[in-house]
Amino acid sequence: MATLKTNTLTGTSTAGSIAVTGEGNSTTTNLQQGLCKAWINCLVTVASNIDNLNISTLDDDATGDHGINLTNPMGNANYIAVMSNVANANQGNSAASCRMQSVTSRATGAVEVRSGYTDGEGDWVDDEDGSGTFYNMSLFGDLA
Repeated sequence: MATLKTNTLTGTSTAGSIAVTGEGNSTTTNLQQGLCKAWINCLVTVASNIDNLNISTLDDDATGDHGINLTNPMGNANYIAVMSNVANANQGNSAASCRMQSVTSRATGAVEVRSGYTDGEGDWVDDEDGSGTFYNMSLFGDLA
């Protein structure tokens, strides 16, 4: 059996948002603003979209350069994109074993990302190796 304890629950007038008292009882936070609005787990090759929330389509702009398009747009382009890159292939101790991602642009309806690694000279190498490198990305901000 579950127990729900509450002193105050508000927010039915603002799209279902809930105001909560923060740690130390010193601030009030809108819980809705802290929720993830979109996320994706997909192969860098964009051949396989493994799982997602609020993602409509993916596009392949060039090697290691992709667009991730949203079903429901963000309210502005000032959202946060949290990203990680997972490589299934073990490249040993080479520079290629350290994959990186970068956001190249943000718009309300899409985020453009690049995947790559640095070579032995420190130069960026676009990565679309097909050995199982994945984008993992979450977007935080306000929906439109």
